[in-house]
Amino acid sequence: MKSRPHNDQESIGNSAIESGSNVHGESQVSACDELAMKEAGEKLALSFEGGEIIYLTGCLGAGKTTLTAGILRGLGHPGAVKSPTYTLVEPYDLERFQVYHFDLYRLGDPEELEYIGIREYTDHNAICILEWPERGLGFIPSPDLVIRIEMAAVGRSLIMQAKTPKGTRMVSR
Repeated sequence: MKSRPHNDQESIGNSAIESGSNVHGESQVSACDELAMKEAGEKLALSFEGGEIIYLTGCLGAGKTTLTAGILRGLGHPGAVKSPTYTLVEPYDLERFQVYHFDLYRLGDPEELEYIGIREYTDHNAICILEWPERGLGFIPSPDLVIRIEMAAVGRSLIMQAKTPKGTRMVSR
Protein backbone atom coordinates (compact mmCIF):
# COMPACT_ATOMS: atom_id res chain seq x y z
CA MET A 1 0.00 0.00 0.00
CA LYS A 2 1.40 3.35 -1.02
CA SER A 3 1.43 5.91 1.78
CA ARG A 4 0.41 9.53 1.47
CA PRO A 5 3.33 11.96 1.10
CA HIS A 6 4.29 14.07 4.12
CA ASN A 7 3.58 17.37 2.37
CA ASP A 8 2.35 18.82 -0.87
CA GLN A 9 5.68 19.08 -2.69
CA GLU A 10 5.36 17.43 -6.07
CA SER A 11 8.42 18.54 -7.98
CA ILE A 12 11.70 16.70 -7.56
CA GLY A 13 15.03 18.48 -7.70
CA ASN A 14 16.74 21.56 -6.34
CA SER A 15 14.39 23.93 -8.15
CA ALA A 16 11.50 22.61 -6.05
CA ILE A 17 13.54 23.25 -2.92
CA GLU A 18 14.98 26.65 -3.75
CA SER A 19 12.17 28.37 -5.61
CA GLY A 20 8.63 29.24 -4.75
CA SER A 21 6.50 32.04 -3.49
CA ASN A 22 7.11 31.12 0.14
CA VAL A 23 10.51 32.79 0.33
CA HIS A 24 10.64 35.00 3.42
CA GLY A 25 14.21 36.30 3.20
CA GLU A 26 17.64 35.46 1.87
CA SER A 27 21.20 36.13 2.91
CA GLN A 28 24.64 35.03 1.82
CA VAL A 29 27.70 34.15 3.90
CA SER A 30 31.22 33.45 2.65
CA ALA A 31 33.35 30.76 4.23
CA CYS A 32 36.98 30.83 3.10
CA ASP A 33 37.90 27.46 4.62
CA GLU A 34 36.68 24.55 6.76
CA LEU A 35 37.10 26.48 10.01
CA ALA A 36 35.03 29.38 8.65
CA MET A 37 32.34 26.90 7.54
CA LYS A 38 32.13 25.48 11.06
CA GLU A 39 32.05 28.99 12.53
CA ALA A 40 29.15 29.88 10.21
CA GLY A 41 27.31 26.81 11.53
CA GLU A 42 28.01 27.79 15.14
CA LYS A 43 26.68 31.30 14.53
CA LEU A 44 23.56 29.94 12.86
CA ALA A 45 22.97 27.61 15.82
CA LEU A 46 22.53 30.65 18.08
CA SER A 47 19.22 31.35 16.33
CA PHE A 48 17.70 27.89 16.86
CA GLU A 49 14.48 27.76 18.89
CA GLY A 50 13.70 24.05 18.46
CA GLY A 51 11.74 22.26 15.77
CA GLU A 52 13.68 23.71 12.82
CA ILE A 53 13.76 21.85 9.52
CA ILE A 54 16.94 22.75 7.63
CA TYR A 55 17.70 21.60 4.08
CA LEU A 56 21.35 21.57 2.99
CA THR A 57 21.99 21.46 -0.75
CA GLY A 58 25.18 21.50 -2.77
CA CYS A 59 27.39 19.24 -4.79
CA LEU A 60 29.19 16.24 -3.33
CA GLY A 61 32.01 17.53 -1.12
CA ALA A 62 30.59 21.06 -0.84
CA GLY A 63 30.71 21.03 2.96
CA LYS A 64 27.22 20.05 4.10
CA THR A 65 28.51 17.79 6.88
CA THR A 66 31.14 20.36 7.86
CA LEU A 67 28.43 23.00 8.24
CA THR A 68 26.36 20.51 10.26
CA ALA A 69 29.36 19.90 12.53
CA GLY A 70 29.49 23.64 13.22
CA ILE A 71 25.77 23.78 13.95
CA LEU A 72 26.06 20.84 16.32
CA ARG A 73 29.07 22.38 18.06
CA GLY A 74 27.08 25.61 18.44
CA LEU A 75 24.27 23.61 20.04
CA GLY A 76 26.67 22.04 22.53
CA HIS A 77 27.85 18.80 20.91
CA PRO A 78 31.52 18.39 21.89
CA GLY A 79 32.37 15.32 19.81
CA ALA A 80 33.03 14.40 16.23
CA VAL A 81 30.31 14.52 13.60
CA LYS A 82 30.17 11.89 10.90
CA SER A 83 28.09 11.87 7.77
CA PRO A 84 25.15 9.48 8.11
CA THR A 85 25.53 8.43 4.47
CA TYR A 86 25.13 4.73 5.23
CA THR A 87 22.92 4.95 8.32
CA LEU A 88 20.64 7.62 6.81
CA VAL A 89 20.21 9.40 10.16
CA GLU A 90 22.49 10.23 13.07
CA PRO A 91 20.80 11.32 16.31
CA TYR A 92 22.31 13.80 18.77
CA ASP A 93 20.71 14.10 22.20
CA LEU A 94 21.93 17.49 23.40
CA GLU A 95 21.16 19.43 26.56
CA ARG A 96 18.60 21.77 24.97
CA PHE A 97 17.61 19.97 21.80
CA GLN A 98 17.27 16.63 20.09
CA VAL A 99 18.93 16.90 16.67
CA TYR A 100 18.62 14.48 13.76
CA HIS A 101 21.17 14.74 10.95
CA PHE A 102 19.93 13.04 7.79
CA ASP A 103 21.92 12.25 4.66
CA LEU A 104 19.56 11.13 1.92
CA TYR A 105 22.25 10.70 -0.75
CA ARG A 106 21.91 6.91 -0.90
CA LEU A 107 18.13 6.84 -0.59
CA GLY A 108 16.79 4.60 -3.34
CA ASP A 109 13.16 5.68 -3.16
CA PRO A 110 11.68 8.52 -1.10
CA GLU A 111 9.02 6.12 0.20
CA GLU A 112 11.80 4.34 2.16
CA LEU A 113 11.57 7.27 4.57
CA GLU A 114 8.15 6.04 5.67
CA TYR A 115 9.68 2.68 6.57
CA ILE A 116 12.30 4.26 8.82
CA GLY A 117 9.63 6.34 10.55
CA ILE A 118 10.50 9.80 9.22
CA ARG A 119 7.39 11.28 10.88
CA GLU A 120 8.60 10.16 14.31
CA TYR A 121 11.75 12.23 13.81
CA THR A 122 9.98 15.32 12.51
CA ASP A 123 6.64 15.46 14.33
CA HIS A 124 7.97 16.93 17.56
CA ASN A 125 10.31 19.72 18.63
CA ALA A 126 13.49 18.12 17.29
CA ILE A 127 15.82 19.94 14.92
CA CYS A 128 16.19 18.09 11.62
CA ILE A 129 19.09 18.83 9.29
CA LEU A 130 18.68 17.13 5.91
CA GLU A 131 21.45 16.72 3.36
CA TRP A 132 20.29 15.88 -0.18
CA PRO A 133 16.65 16.76 0.61
CA GLU A 134 15.66 16.59 -3.06
CA ARG A 135 15.87 12.79 -2.76
CA GLY A 136 13.14 12.74 -0.13
CA LEU A 137 10.67 15.31 -1.43
CA GLY A 138 7.09 14.33 -0.82
CA PHE A 139 8.04 12.42 2.34
CA ILE A 140 9.94 15.05 4.31
CA PRO A 141 8.48 18.16 5.89
CA SER A 142 8.86 21.53 4.22
CA PRO A 143 11.92 23.49 5.38
CA ASP A 144 12.18 26.53 7.55
CA LEU A 145 15.53 27.29 5.95
CA VAL A 146 17.31 26.10 2.80
CA ILE A 147 21.08 26.53 2.73
CA ARG A 148 22.66 26.12 -0.68
CA ILE A 149 26.44 25.67 -0.54
CA GLU A 150 28.28 26.71 -3.68
CA MET A 151 31.94 26.55 -4.59
CA ALA A 152 33.53 30.01 -4.69
CA ALA A 153 36.88 31.25 -5.99
CA VAL A 154 38.08 30.93 -2.39
CA GLY A 155 36.11 28.61 -0.13
CA ARG A 156 32.33 28.40 -0.27
CA SER A 157 29.29 30.64 -0.45
CA LEU A 158 26.32 29.78 1.74
CA ILE A 159 23.08 31.10 0.32
CA MET A 160 20.44 30.95 3.05
CA GLN A 161 16.82 31.17 1.97
CA ALA A 162 14.11 31.44 4.63
CA LYS A 163 10.91 29.59 3.82
CA THR A 164 8.92 30.34 6.99
CA PRO A 165 8.74 33.08 9.60
CA LYS A 166 11.00 30.92 11.80
CA GLY A 167 13.50 30.72 8.95
CA THR A 168 13.31 34.49 8.55
CA ARG A 169 14.24 34.94 12.21
CA MET A 170 17.21 32.61 11.68
CA VAL A 171 18.47 34.50 8.62
CA SER A 172 18.03 37.92 10.22
CA ARG A 173 20.06 37.19 13.37
